[in-house]
Amino acid sequence: MPPTFRLPTALIVMGVSGSGKSTVGEDLGRELGWPFRDGDSFHSRQNVAKMHAGIPLTDADRWPWLAAIAAWIAQQRGRGEHAIIACSALKRAYRDALRDGHEDVRFVYLEGTSQLIASRLALRKDHFMPPALLASQFAALEPPGADEAPITVSIDQEPEGIVASALKQIV
Repeated sequence: MPPTFRLPTALIVMGVSGSGKSTVGEDLGRELGWPFRDGDSFHSRQNVAKMHAGIPLTDADRWPWLAAIAAWIAQQRGRGEHAIIACSALKRAYRDALRDGHEDVRFVYLEGTSQLIASRLALRKDHFMPPALLASQFAALEPPGADEAPITVSIDQEPEGIVASALKQIV
């Protein structure tokens, strides 16, 4: 008997700053009819101020932020609702904390080169994450392994194509 397919309860759209997490997350939310939250909205004022000043966050800065995101995901799951969230989730330990042992929480990894992402960051206006921190994002990035069952999508296409590629792997 073939395995039955089950949609994830939550999708975490991950990648370095400038990879398109918010845009793709919002678009996936519209396509699937699921609520979307931007992980940036869970940052403390102190974290935002550090990033705005060009200071990379430390793990000590990130753990309360990740805990707040994981709590929101748990709340959605507890109500039997789906969720999509944009969150860098750069390290395996961060993804493990966000997933909290739930296989129905999946990651959509937006994969792109530093050159492509730097060109996108240069076009952004009024964002607290300056392009100067991109190198620290790539230095921290631990791409998801096959055992994490990521939905990996190249960002070298328009947002519609990225979303379509992700949806093909989800549904």
